[in-house]
Formats: sequence, C-alpha cells, structure tokens
Amino acid sequence: MLRVGLTGGIGAGKSTVANRLAEHGAVLVDSDKIAREVVEPGSEGLARLVEEFGTEILAADGSLDRPVLAAKAFADDESRRRLNAIVHPLVGARTGELMAAAAPDAIVVHDIPLLVEGGLATAYHLVVVVDAPVEVRVRRLVSARGMAEPDARARIRAQASDEQRRAVADVWLDNGGPEDAVLADVDALWADRLVPFEANVRLRRPRPPMSPKIAGYDLTWPQQAERVLARVRAATGELGLRADHIGSTSVPDLPAKDVLDLQLTVSTLDDADTLSELLSDAGFPRLAGEWADDAQDGDGTWPKRLHVGADPKRPVNLHVRSKETPAWRLALLFRDYMRAHPDERDDYRDVKLRLAEAHAADGTVEAYADEKQDWVNAAFVRAEKWAAMTGWTP
Repeated sequence: MLRVGLTGGIGAGKSTVANRLAEHGAVLVDSDKIAREVVEPGSEGLARLVEEFGTEILAADGSLDRPVLAAKAFADDESRRRLNAIVHPLVGARTGELMAAAAPDAIVVHDIPLLVEGGLATAYHLVVVVDAPVEVRVRRLVSARGMAEPDARARIRAQASDEQRRAVADVWLDNGGPEDAVLADVDALWADRLVPFEANVRLRRPRPPMSPKIAGYDLTWPQQAERVLARVRAATGELGLRADHIGSTSVPDLPAKDVLDLQLTVSTLDDADTLSELLSDAGFPRLAGEWADDAQDGDGTWPKRLHVGADPKRPVNLHVRSKETPAWRLALLFRDYMRAHPDERDDYRDVKLRLAEAHAADGTVEAYADEKQDWVNAAFVRAEKWAAMTGWTP
C-alpha cells in the first residue's frame, strides 16, 4: 500500500484535504479520532489514566474530563511524560491495526498533526503539508473553534515552524484561499501523483524512459535529496553503511537532468540483494538486468544494483554500491572534486548541454550517458590527483 502522511499546523484546514482524499477513495486514518477512541469509557486507556492521575479526571457520566486531565498532565514535564507513556503506545497500536487492515492496493492517508514534531516523516512514502497564513489560521480558530485570540496564537507558536514543515514536505498545499482552489490541488495530487505512485510501488514499475533534458540548477535539490535519503536510511537500517547525494544535482550551480542521483553504500552485493525488497516496498523498485560502473583500475566493470524512485513527480536513481569495489568512493570523490573546481564544473556543464542537444530525440538517456562517460573517466584521473594532493577522504 502507499502510505501518505498528512499534517499541518492548527487552523490550516487539514481536515478539508483529508476529507477530499477520502472522497477519492483513500483509506483515512485519523490520529485525533484514534486518540479519543483509546480513552473512551470502558477502555484500557481510560482505566490506566485514572490509575495514574486519579478519579477526578472523570466526568459525571464516566467519560474523560479532558480539561481536568490537561490541567494535571501538562502541569510539568514529568506529568506530560506519564500521559504520553500511556496514550502514545495505544494510539500507535491502533494505527498499526487500521493500516494493516487496508487492502494491498490502498492509498492510506494518515492524518497526524504532530508528524513533524514526532520525527515521523520517514514512515511514509510521501508527506503532504497543508498550510495557511498565520492570520488566516488565527481567524479560523477564533471564529470556528471559539478560541481566544491569544490562546490561538500561543497554540500556533507551540507547534513546528514553517521551516521545519518544509524540510519534510514532499507536497505543500496552500489552503489560505478559497476552498475550491485547494480542492482542485488535491484532485490533481490524487490523479497525477498518488494513484500512479501506488501502482508503481505495488507493481515494481520503473518510470518510462525519456530523452535527456538539462534543467538549470535548482536550489531545492539538496533538500529534496535529503528527504529521500532519510527514507532510504530508515528502510535499510544497519545494512546501509551510508547514503549520499551524488551526481550533478549535488553540485551547486551545475545544470542537470531533474533526476536525483543517490548512492547507498553496503558491505557486499549480497547485502544489496537482501535489501532489494525492503527498498522496493519503501518506494524504490529495483531495475531488472545487470548494472555496473566502468572499472577505473583496468578492463572490466564494477557491478552494482540500481533502484529508481516510484514517485512519478520526483525522479530518483538509487545506485547501490558495495565496498567490494572502489566505485562508491569514486562517486563521492567526483562530487567533491566538482564542487571544489568551478572550471571543471563548467566544462562538464558544456559537455552535458552539447550531448543532451545531440540526443534530444533519442527517447532514452543511454547514448547520452555512454558518450559522456569518456569525459567523466578522464575527470576521475584528475580528481584522484587532487585527492592525493589534498588528503581527501570520503
């Protein structure tokens, strides 16, 4: 299934987006609803809260008196910890049950307000953040929820900042205007991204081939790469020795194809094969066939595995290289050498632009990549001399 994390600050209108996705057929898992469910009368959660905080947290009808509990539980850090130790595992277990019950081809949308604060972004194939200007959010909280304005502003300040949310957001939805506008964005997100993304993961379907097209350097490429790398690290655990942003999109001011090249380094190719299904489930299906790098120490090749991103709106090449060959090190050396030598970077730019134009009608990047490799191999030699002179290490 495709797991989508949906989050946003209080008053941003996250429920509008969640409800629209549910109308399209998403399986909606609502964290706030689950948090209420696990402390309903007769539940294990309510019994444990009473044991921890006393019977005075109960209303006359036996339900949880939330304001009374809040006064006790948020009085100090230790009380808050005790509350979270009871509620969070119950919410997590129930969330897991609901997700496990979803169909294999489901698009599961987890509506979770504290996704950013909890550091949970890597649990999802895609993170969607709903946003609105602060003044719009304050107005909504005052008019729709009856909050006092100072309380509304305090609640907003207590949550993650826009910068923190942007760092994990694969999709940023502006819900500060008319409702029709954000609903149109959600409709497009569903049809153009979520539906094909789910199918690509389930069917292990690679993106279709296309001709090389060089784009200007995008300042957001490093942040985009880090989001994807975080998912790779979470999926591979200890078998993944390191995961890095490599290739042209990792070199500032270098035009490149809008495809993130990433590298996962493992001890052996057996480890790479062990990780194949885990990476595919995480949204990086393995490409069939034999993949290798040109050996730089003689004839032959250095074998590797190649996975690609299943997200149709964020192309990714994930090169899985083992420490059994020097290829993993060379990829990092080439990146750092390009970063340190603007003249080499500019020469590489010119080669890329010329070859991309020559192969614009190919419908594939294979001939473009093959012709470019001679320049790259020569640059490897210059980079090795620079590494020896400067003491560079990966």
